[in-house]
Amino acid sequence: MSVISEERENIVNNAKEKFAQLLSSQLDRVEKINAGGDFADYSKLDKIIIGICGGDGIGPMISSVSRSVLEFLLADEVKKGRVEFKIIDGLTIENRIAKNKAIPDDVLEELKACHVILKGPTTTPQAGDNMPNIESANVAMRKALDLFANVRPVKVPDKGIDWTFFRENTEGAYAVGSMGVNVTDDLAVDFTVTTTEGTNRIARLAYEFAKNNNKDHVSIITKANVVKTTDGKFLNICQNISKEYPEIKTTDWYIDIMTAKLVDEKRRRDFKVFILPNLYGDILTDEAAEFQGGVGTAGSANIGKKYAMFEAIHGSAPRMVSEGREKYADPCSMLRASKMLLEHIGYKIQAEKLEKALDICMFGEKKLEMTGRDTGATCEQFGNYIKETVMNI
Repeated sequence: MSVISEERENIVNNAKEKFAQLLSSQLDRVEKINAGGDFADYSKLDKIIIGICGGDGIGPMISSVSRSVLEFLLADEVKKGRVEFKIIDGLTIENRIAKNKAIPDDVLEELKACHVILKGPTTTPQAGDNMPNIESANVAMRKALDLFANVRPVKVPDKGIDWTFFRENTEGAYAVGSMGVNVTDDLAVDFTVTTTEGTNRIARLAYEFAKNNNKDHVSIITKANVVKTTDGKFLNICQNISKEYPEIKTTDWYIDIMTAKLVDEKRRRDFKVFILPNLYGDILTDEAAEFQGGVGTAGSANIGKKYAMFEAIHGSAPRMVSEGREKYADPCSMLRASKMLLEHIGYKIQAEKLEKALDICMFGEKKLEMTGRDTGATCEQFGNYIKETVMNI
């Protein structure tokens, strides 16, 4: 055997070993998914524990204001002992780097002691920033708590937009995003993962939502014409489940054309509910949020059978912090997430009041301008204005 052939064989064998480890871990995950139980019934709990996890960057600021609004809305439930708030620190980038973990073990245990979590944005290290290659805290939390559905609503009534996105949260291109293989200096390989039950449960959740909320159209988004194996599997499973809901119109679209159709003023009014693999969902929901006023205005739910986590869809904005502007951070995305949290645990009246207050304060005649600078309101002022508005609803 030549030196070149022997070297290549070693390279391939090393890559095979890493791939085998990856496959083994994913097969273990499939077994856990298949053994999953029923969804939590919050009405049967003596007490609901709401974890408030500030994250880093502007996260602690917008989380603190959102917590104050939730405490205001649930004051009677707290007095009765039916709701408890628990503050969870430790998801700062500094602590995660010090522990060399996306979520330090002690923080994860605190998170698991809660039923639902309101989480501020967290910083994710990336190539070139001289930080360790630590996995995204969001991705790690979704996997650790099996938060398989990322649900993002976008509403702009005057444009006829009423969309709800069901993004698969634990698979796709993000499932093993930090476990790709640098085969050689010239070749790097990443992986996309699709499982039967992982797709089944996101599709069924989306169709059940459509049925229960009088949504007559579900759109499946993939790139199955090119990514034939994983995207093809995702599309086929969603189409099979659609047959159980004949009263709902089902269409399927490729991700590239769908990004165009969302800006088509005539066509976009037809869309109601979307089902998407992880990467496409991340991209499309950020585009969709722009119609509502930007990612700072949209909230996000991460739903599992046992746990649920609610968050802003924007990042931690370290530049705002470095420039001393964090007190002007816009809390609207976190407050929209707080509305979804209230709805999820059964407090629909409080959720409706918060949503109405947000619409008034963000879009009404007496809206409070948030500019991210001293030319607009502070985060705390906006939170106080929300509470004042709720009192008059």
